[in-house]
Amino acid sequence: MKKWMPLIVIAGLILIVGGWFASVNNRLVQLDENVMAQWGNVESSYQRRADLIPNIVNTAKGYAQFEQQTLIQVTEARSRATAITVDPANATPEQIEQFQQAQAGLSSALSRLLATFERYPDLKANENFRELINELERTENRINVERNRYNEALRVYNPEIRKFPTNLAAGILGFTTKPYFEADEGSEAAPEVNFDFGTN
Repeated sequence: MKKWMPLIVIAGLILIVGGWFASVNNRLVQLDENVMAQWGNVESSYQRRADLIPNIVNTAKGYAQFEQQTLIQVTEARSRATAITVDPANATPEQIEQFQQAQAGLSSALSRLLATFERYPDLKANENFRELINELERTENRINVERNRYNEALRVYNPEIRKFPTNLAAGILGFTTKPYFEADEGSEAAPEVNFDFGTN
C-alpha cells in the first residue's frame, strides 16, 4: 500500500487542480458569454439607428429645397459607421476606438441634419417624419443604455480575469481582458434629437 501512496497523492492533486481549472473555466465562460451578449445588444441598437436613417433621409428628400449636401453627408457617415465591425471575443482598445469614432461621425452628421429641420415647418409637421425622429431619440437612449450595460458586464469579467490565482488559469485557458467603451469628450449625454413639434 505504501508504494501506491505517492501515486494516490499525485492522482488526488491532479483531480483537485483539474476540478479547480474546470470551475474557473466554467465561471469565465459564463462571464464571457454575458459580455458577448451585451455587445450584441450594443450592435443591435446601433443597427437600429442605421436602419432609421434611410427613412429619415428619404422623407427629407421629399422636400425639394432641403439641403442635399447635408443628406449626402449623413448617408456617407452611415456607410462608414456600418462598415466597421468588432469581434468582441478579440476586441482591442484600438478597434473599439475606431468603432466609436465612426459612430461619433454619424452622430455628428445626424445632429447637423436634425438642426436644419427647424427651417422646414412643413417637414416638422409631417406625421411620418415626427415618428421617425421620436424613434431615433428612443434609439439614441437605448444605445447609451446598452453601452453602459456592456461596460457593467466588463466590470465583472475583467477583474475576475486579473485576480490571483484565477489569472493563472485564465491565461492558460485563453481568457483575456476586453476593452471598455470610453465616453467621448463632451458626450456625457445622448445626442439631443428632440424637437418642439408645436405649430409655427
